[in-house]
Amino acid sequence: MFSPEEIEPLVLGSRWVADRADDRLSGAARSALARIGAVLPNDLRETFESAALLVGPGTPAPPEAVDPALLRRAIRTERKLALRYRDGADAVSERVVWPFALAFFDAARILLGWCELRQGFRHFRTDRIAAAKLLDARYPKRRQTLLKDWRQVEGITDPAA
Repeated sequence: MFSPEEIEPLVLGSRWVADRADDRLSGAARSALARIGAVLPNDLRETFESAALLVGPGTPAPPEAVDPALLRRAIRTERKLALRYRDGADAVSERVVWPFALAFFDAARILLGWCELRQGFRHFRTDRIAAAKLLDARYPKRRQTLLKDWRQVEGITDPAA
């Protein structure tokens, strides 16, 4: 069973996702909170329902032309994406990427992927993705391997280590 110290971050994280993510992810966070609350014993349910860790107002993420659920599906299934991407200077490029993670910030969401065009790791703001098509082809490396390699290139310590 969860301890009160474990319940608080679950509630806080789920509240953040419910408030800041796209509709599907937001709904899933609310559903997960309801399901967790329903199975807790009475003493912990009170801690759960009265959690005093709140999500403050933030800058809304810009609107996205591509459904983030498609990006998450590509990541989960380790399939390549064909992207039409508009950079900060409005230059448009066509890319095939191997998406392996999404990063959530207050004012932006970032798709992390290996870019076949640039032959390297690239970060794509999801609000600048003009179009995306899920390809049948799987990428040749596992998602976790790409994430590990990206962390090494970026000098980021693996939190699981």
